Amino acid sequence: MVNTIESITPLLKKTSQATSSIRNASDQTKIDLLLTLAEEIDLNRSKIIEENNKDVVRMEDGNPKKDRLILNENRIDDLIQGLKDVAKLSNPSGKLLFEINKPNGLKIQKITVPIGVVGIIYESRPNVTVDVAALCLRSGNCAVLRGGSDAAHSNKFLVKLIHNALNKHQLDTNCLQLLPTGREFVKELLESEKYVDIIIPRGSQQLIDFVRENSKVPTIETGAGVCHTLITKSANLEEGAEIVVNAKVSRPSVCNALDTIVVEKPVVGAFLPLIIKGMEKHAVEIYADDISYDILLKEKYPYLKRATESDFGREFLDFKCSVKVVEDFEEALSHISQYSSRHSEAIVTEDPDLMERFLNDVDAATVYTNASTRFTDGGEFGLGAEIGISTQKLHARGPFALEKLITEKWIVRGNGQVRW
Repeated sequence: MVNTIESITPLLKKTSQATSSIRNASDQTKIDLLLTLAEEIDLNRSKIIEENNKDVVRMEDGNPKKDRLILNENRIDDLIQGLKDVAKLSNPSGKLLFEINKPNGLKIQKITVPIGVVGIIYESRPNVTVDVAALCLRSGNCAVLRGGSDAAHSNKFLVKLIHNALNKHQLDTNCLQLLPTGREFVKELLESEKYVDIIIPRGSQQLIDFVRENSKVPTIETGAGVCHTLITKSANLEEGAEIVVNAKVSRPSVCNALDTIVVEKPVVGAFLPLIIKGMEKHAVEIYADDISYDILLKEKYPYLKRATESDFGREFLDFKCSVKVVEDFEEALSHISQYSSRHSEAIVTEDPDLMERFLNDVDAATVYTNASTRFTDGGEFGLGAEIGISTQKLHARGPFALEKLITEKWIVRGNGQVRW
């Protein structure tokens, strides 16, 4: 897509000015807006797929981002359902959080209000365009979207449908703005604190680092996922094998996919053979430490690599994972603490004391016992959709969804009071 403008500031200014349009819309109007958008998407399925194919064919088959780029019938169904789910959620804005009547007659309240203008920078995932629109508009926020050039055709058409829905409800189409894909505009966006209230990067660690280091606008990171699953000596090994294979192969290009299997030494010889069939079916490259390498070599696993230090703490985003053998639970905790990105971590064990220790001691946005990390998702958690998975600890952590797209305002009503 060719950029034909020299500056995005006029676009950002228009979006900032449009905040009153969505903020003052009734709750029912916001609900109806999302349902109208769901209808627009349903009616334009073939055109969405056609535009998406223009993006898909430009990306080489071996690129792990390709799966995230694709919009097919099932994923369009998911977009529609996500819109309907968000429409059912209560509006997080306008809620009374605190109230006090002072002896001097002042009436003081604290309420929730929309953030204002939310800036999203993301890569290769056109579904984010619809998810962000749903969450921001439902909560009374405007949004400026900077998608990657990989999904330019898909994003442009989806935003056209969003604008159609806004028009049908007499709302300013500048409430949602798709920015040009030129890299020169990213820094301008990050320095637009006058018009943008928050920036949320969603993508690679490189993107997140760039935003963190260059943004003058407050940011919330939706971090990269380096996810571990710990198999303890008390685990149900067959159940653990199913969990591990699912976490790796069901959709390896997403941030909640498994990256490292951590196995306690007493059960590694029995456990690793159980995952071979599932991993081999998807040609998963296993980067194994010395102990696990010898076991998998003996089992003639065909996609075996010897792990190096760089294979731990690595987000593979592909049919690849690493294996680390540990002496005991304490060493496992130490390894996870060192290499985790604090996204999603899991333990497979039948020991209730270890379950609770893991849940309490592991520092991550989401921790699991006896389940796949693939469930870390706004839709799966009953939040309708998400902007991303926040690995930070301030304001939002875990699935960053509707409930966190608000801030607070103090309202003080007086009748002539002064303070000396």
